[in-house]
Amino acid sequence: MLLIQNIRLSRILRNTWQVDLIMIASCTAAYLVRAYLIAHHFEIPSIIPTVLGTAIAFFIGFNNNQAYDRWWEARKIWGALVNDSRSFARALINYVDDDDPTVKKMVYRHIAFLYALKANLRGAVDEIYIKYLTEEDLKEIEKHNNAHNALLNIQSRDLQKLSKSNAIDGFRFMEINEMLTRFSDSMGMSERIKNTIFPTTYTYLTKVFIWLFVVSFTLVISQSAGVASIFLGWMIGFVFVSTQINGMSLINPFENNSAGVPLNQITRTIEINLLQMLEEEEIPEPVKPINDEYIL
Repeated sequence: MLLIQNIRLSRILRNTWQVDLIMIASCTAAYLVRAYLIAHHFEIPSIIPTVLGTAIAFFIGFNNNQAYDRWWEARKIWGALVNDSRSFARALINYVDDDDPTVKKMVYRHIAFLYALKANLRGAVDEIYIKYLTEEDLKEIEKHNNAHNALLNIQSRDLQKLSKSNAIDGFRFMEINEMLTRFSDSMGMSERIKNTIFPTTYTYLTKVFIWLFVVSFTLVISQSAGVASIFLGWMIGFVFVSTQINGMSLINPFENNSAGVPLNQITRTIEINLLQMLEEEEIPEPVKPINDEYIL
C-alpha cells in the first residue's frame, strides 16, 4: 500500500516505459501513414477520436471504480480480522482460567491461521506460521489442502473441549464460537476476491480502444501539427494508459506489490498485539515501509 501523497514521475515512467515506447512507435507509424499515404487523398474526421475518447473515458472510469471496490472490500475484510483477532484473544485470556494451556495454544494457533491465510492469498510459501503450531497440529494440517481452514477446525475442537471441561460457560462459548465463524467468513470473502477474475473483456477492450484512440488522434492532429503530432499523440495516450494502469493495479488487492493491501503489516500488527496480550517477552518488530514509499 502506498504511503506517500505524491508519486514521483520517475516511478510512473518505470511502470509504463514499455507501453510508452510502443505508443511512440504507434504514433510515429500513424504520422508516416498519414503524411505519405493518405494526406493527398482524404482527411480523417476529427469526430472519430472525439467519440473514441469519450467512450474510453467511460470504460476506464467504470473499470477503475470496480477495481477500487475490490481493493476496498479486501481492506475492510482484513480490518475486521484485526478487530476480531484482538477480541478473540481477549476473550480467551480473560474468560478462561490462566493456568489452562489451551488458551496460549489457541492464541498461537490463531496467529498461525493468519499467516497461513496470507500465504495462500499471495500464492507464496510462508513458513512463519509453523513456529506457532504444535507437532500434533502440523501433522493434522498436512492432511488438508487448505491449512487455514484446517486450523479453524482445530480451534473449534479445542473450544468444545473447554466447554465440556466447564472452563467456560455456555454464553462465553457462544461468543467465542461466533468469532470463529467470523474468521471463517473473512477467510471465505478473501478467497472469493482472490479467485474471482476481473472480466477479461473489460480490460482487453479498454486496451484496444486506447490504441485505436491514440492512432486516430495522431492521424487527425498531424493534419495541423505535423511531426509534433507524434509527441502530442503520446502525451494524450500517456494520460489514458497511466489512468488505466493505475486502476488495474488494484484489481488483485492481495498481490505482493506496492498497490496491494498491506497483508504483511496487518498480520504482523495482529501478531504483536496478541503476543503482548499473552505477556510474551519475544516480540517481533513491526513491518517497516520500503523507501518510505509503500508497505507490503
